[in-house]
Amino acid sequence: MKTYGLIGKRISHSLSPRFFANKIKKEGILNAEYKLFPLASIEELPKLLAIQYNLRGLNVTIPYKEEVLDYLDFISKEAETIGAVNTIAIRDRKLYGYNTDVYGFQCSLERMIKNKKPDKALILGTGGASKAVSYALKQLKIPFSYVSRKRENNYYNYTTLGDDIRNYDLIVNTTPLGMYPQTETSPNLAYDYLQKNQILYDLVYNPEQTVFLQEGEKRACLTKNGLEMLHLQAEKAWKIWNE
Repeated sequence: MKTYGLIGKRISHSLSPRFFANKIKKEGILNAEYKLFPLASIEELPKLLAIQYNLRGLNVTIPYKEEVLDYLDFISKEAETIGAVNTIAIRDRKLYGYNTDVYGFQCSLERMIKNKKPDKALILGTGGASKAVSYALKQLKIPFSYVSRKRENNYYNYTTLGDDIRNYDLIVNTTPLGMYPQTETSPNLAYDYLQKNQILYDLVYNPEQTVFLQEGEKRACLTKNGLEMLHLQAEKAWKIWNE
């Protein structure tokens, strides 16, 4: 039995098992399964690999996309440049790291902005997911700024950002704020300054409409959640695992 799975911390809400179960069934594969592997810390990864001998591939989610780099035998050039890995292929007990988030986000965003490319973007968060988003925006030649909880690297801070959000055509939430089960949470923004037709993109997909996106819709913004990105990056991961 070939086993694939997802590692992360709080992952019971993930839709990945459903996606890959459907994928495996659709392709008529009888000897494959996809499972959730919650890890209290990334240090538990070697033990998991030792126990789950049939593992052929892993998806990586919050908060291990950066921490997992130290456990890999090989890292693709793109993932190394990004500084985060969300897909691991396991071949002959060696771990190969890739980043399919950038592919998923870029393709999904391009479908949304095909009529008009944003002039400037604002990235909420500075974790592993934000690195893939920033890489994609560079590929699309869209200038961007970061918003961080900490005062560092000339980033915006949530408490001081204020009405500057009106100056950005695209705002991307890469934090887990609003994710099930803490659906009442959201990035601490001055939402009243949002303008009509600004684009709000949330990498969170459960629930479908986070508070972040709801606030945007109230003000006639264009909104999109991360479900399409999830599917696109998952398809890419499946191809990598089965090369």
